Amino acid sequence: MKLSELKAPKGATRAPKRKGRGTASGNGTTAGRGMNGQKSRSGGGVRLGFEGGQMPLYRRLPKRGFTNVWGTTYDVINVSDLNRFEKDSVVDLEAMIEAGLLKQVKDGVKVLGMGELEKPLTVKANKFSASAVEKIEKAGGKAEVI
Repeated sequence: MKLSELKAPKGATRAPKRKGRGTASGNGTTAGRGMNGQKSRSGGGVRLGFEGGQMPLYRRLPKRGFTNVWGTTYDVINVSDLNRFEKDSVVDLEAMIEAGLLKQVKDGVKVLGMGELEKPLTVKANKFSASAVEKIEKAGGKAEVI
């Protein structure tokens, strides 16, 4: 089969509506736009969000918060998530992505202390909580800040 031989299955496509082809067609003269009004004119219509002069919804609702363009966003991982790695292995950002703990790294990774760690690991991350460092070292591993 070639690309040029591909065809849509029967009933998958529909012929376009032929507008402005005489009054007998049902879509003649006004071409389905109705008689008068803003929407019947060429180039007519209203902009997105326009509510006929009423204060639009996006202006009626209050504004909340702001986006800090200089802020840092860390992906978080719990100590219990690190149990899937082999004993005495080095766990860095690439290893976390390979293991499926992270999809992509934003501004870095922070390891939090939820759960328990059962094996010694060398964990390399951008930030650690105090309880995470304590649990990693209690298991016989090392917590290294990148």
